[in-house]
Amino acid sequence: MSGVILGVNPLSRWLLFGEWRAHPMRAVLAVVAIAVGVAMGFAIHLINAAAFNEFNAAVHSLSGQADVQVTGREALFDEGIYPRLATHEGVALASPVLEVDAARADGQGSLKIVGLDAFRAGYIAPDLMGVPDASRPYDVLADDTVFLSPAAQAWLGKARGDRITVRAGTRDLALRVAGPILRARSGQRLGVMDIGALQWRFRLTGKLSRIDLKLRDGVDRATFERALAAELERDYPGRFTVGRPGDANQESRSNNLSRAYRVNLTVLALVALFTGAFLVFSTQALSVLRRRGQFALLRVLGLERRALLRQVLLEGAILGVLGALLGIAAGYGLAAAALSLFGGDLGAGYFPGVKPHVQFAPGAALVYFGLGLGVALLGCAAPALEAARARPAIALKSGNDETALERLNRVWPAVVCLLLAGACAFAPPVFGLPLFGYFAVALLLIGGIGLMPRLAASAFRSLDRVLRRREDHSPVLALTLARLANAPGQASIALGGVLASFSLMVAMGIMVASFRVSVDDWILHILPADLYVRSGSGGNTGGFGAPEQAALAGVPGVARAAFLRTRPLSLDPARPNIALVARDIDANDPGRMLALVGDPAPVPAGARPVWVSEAMTDLYRLKPGQTVNLPLGGRPQPFFIAGVWRDYANQTGAVVVLLDDYRALTGDTTVTDAALWAAPGADVAHVEAALRKLPFGAALQLARPGDIRAMSLRIFDRSFAVTYLLEAIAIAIGLSGVAATFSAQTLARAKEFGMLRHVGVTRRQVLGILAVEGGALTALGVVTGFVLGLVISLILVYVVNPQSFHWTMQLHLPWPLLGSVAAVLVAASVATALVSGRYALSGGPVRAVREDW
Repeated sequence: MSGVILGVNPLSRWLLFGEWRAHPMRAVLAVVAIAVGVAMGFAIHLINAAAFNEFNAAVHSLSGQADVQVTGREALFDEGIYPRLATHEGVALASPVLEVDAARADGQGSLKIVGLDAFRAGYIAPDLMGVPDASRPYDVLADDTVFLSPAAQAWLGKARGDRITVRAGTRDLALRVAGPILRARSGQRLGVMDIGALQWRFRLTGKLSRIDLKLRDGVDRATFERALAAELERDYPGRFTVGRPGDANQESRSNNLSRAYRVNLTVLALVALFTGAFLVFSTQALSVLRRRGQFALLRVLGLERRALLRQVLLEGAILGVLGALLGIAAGYGLAAAALSLFGGDLGAGYFPGVKPHVQFAPGAALVYFGLGLGVALLGCAAPALEAARARPAIALKSGNDETALERLNRVWPAVVCLLLAGACAFAPPVFGLPLFGYFAVALLLIGGIGLMPRLAASAFRSLDRVLRRREDHSPVLALTLARLANAPGQASIALGGVLASFSLMVAMGIMVASFRVSVDDWILHILPADLYVRSGSGGNTGGFGAPEQAALAGVPGVARAAFLRTRPLSLDPARPNIALVARDIDANDPGRMLALVGDPAPVPAGARPVWVSEAMTDLYRLKPGQTVNLPLGGRPQPFFIAGVWRDYANQTGAVVVLLDDYRALTGDTTVTDAALWAAPGADVAHVEAALRKLPFGAALQLARPGDIRAMSLRIFDRSFAVTYLLEAIAIAIGLSGVAATFSAQTLARAKEFGMLRHVGVTRRQVLGILAVEGGALTALGVVTGFVLGLVISLILVYVVNPQSFHWTMQLHLPWPLLGSVAAVLVAASVATALVSGRYALSGGPVRAVREDW
């Protein structure tokens, strides 16, 4: 950087260093604002890239060296297909695989356990083979042993010879740790068992998750894959999917799962960068206004207009380069710290069970460096053009600052931006992302800030006219309104900072509050029972069989019991699995249990009803009255879509079917959850005590609706912790910009204050003028920012979120938050104006004050 500065001509260096020496804090604030925006955006990119890559690598490591994988549309399928694939022409080796997420008996999460055939998996996935003790080589085939990855051993606190206890149905299953896995990725929590033992111990006899195929030498993989897919679809329609380990479809599934979350965080990080752009504009605009006479003198002495334009752009570019470089370094450090402390999902839960490490991305660093530099150049473009276009003879005269800002009064560019924003707000998503929604937000901000000069002039002139009609009006108030009404350009520079920061805060605050309140209301609606019971707090190995269900329903004090079964389904191999929910529900009144959206469709006689979530209507183009085929019981089964319901738990889609229909089609009588209603007059605490006395009572996880609600809201707040942080940073930058702008403008008006003092205005009255002016400007900015923020929040709530996450919500305004931030903004502006005013008046009425901002 020093080489770049020294490479310019002496006059440019003199102007540059002179400006920085005179106003170091303004330059520092602009650099910090750009650095914060770049750092947050770059850090979020590095965190998500590291987590996504590590997650995919962990998934690929489970596939080993398989050429082709056969998976089922249902989570598990019958192993009867295995002999056919193992003896298929072109297949050298077939390895059956069963995966379960075994719930820990202590309720502290779940452990992924992979069941393998040791005689076949060694040729396809040798890294997953267990390493037994030399004295017990047959532990790889034992029915009570498990091999753990280093991360799983550390997480469980177990070593070779220790025992771990996991949940199988309502039973506690003790497994002996027989040793480590040969190789596992860092942070990957994984256990490996013999596949037969896993099937028997978890009552999954005859079930598989997938079959890995190793092809013979010379067999073309693509041709074989197409032929096998066609063969299986012919003989087993809608039952199997044939693909390659880690192919584009599998990567896109995990990528799509978190893409909207990552993009929304990145856009939110760029909010801070946008605020930094306005700080650069404010800094450079005030600098150019103050130095108009200096620039005019240089023009008279022979400096070309092009050279002056380059000078102002150079000042902004250096601010941008410094801010971008600091932001890249800070972003890398922030990403490393966040991955170490919080993991790769930033609290959202998209990448469980991985421990990514940050890796510097030169391409992304170059992009964010360009963004930081571009923002700085964009911020100083208008001041640079004004400096170059100013006529020297006019600019040499004092008191013509407002003339230089006349271009800000043009209304048509702002109106065009607002009209374009309205058009973009109604545009559909692009590649599943609300890109036009983001454009609408940006255009609204630009258009709103562009209207501020005209709005300020109109508002303060109207107030001035009203005040003049009163005979007892205050001279301080009259002088303040007269100045604001006749200098809207300078007022708009201060107002723009307030508008940008407060409107974005309002928009984000309303969006997050609306989402939180909607989730809270949704939880209250879908949890009508008095008590909820399950046998494991995580994983998919807990559940209740028919005897356990009868025992739960027969507990003294229970008036009614309803059961629920959840499992994943694949409707499209290119998309993540959806959630199938089979539950006891009244088909004539589904709204009692589901948060229905829109009008339901009457179910034809003999049809099986299904209720699809809002995400299903977006992702699969489904609507009430249509028929959808669900892969159940080994074949596609037709269901009639009876309605749409709101589901905040499954972003990738969910369907609800009647539990009786599910059991009739699949023969599966187990359930994962039970809802219990207490009899009239019965105490829920007594019901809980009775449940604990059941033979399997020690395995039960009991929760009341209030407990589930509190836990869900804690998860919500944890997921939005980064959002709150970014919002706080944007507010802090906005407050800094407001303070810097008001301070700079106050100090630059030393001559004006001296003139007022000469004509008899007291020091106290001048300070009153400044306090009223700061409060009035900020109040107008807050009111306008609230209106603009409310409009932006409507786009976020009704456009961006439905297009990103495929669910809707009701609007909620967090008045305490909005009011407190507005009060802080007004108080900060008044305090800054008073402090700056005291400094500007400290040297007497005729002293030219040296500005320190």
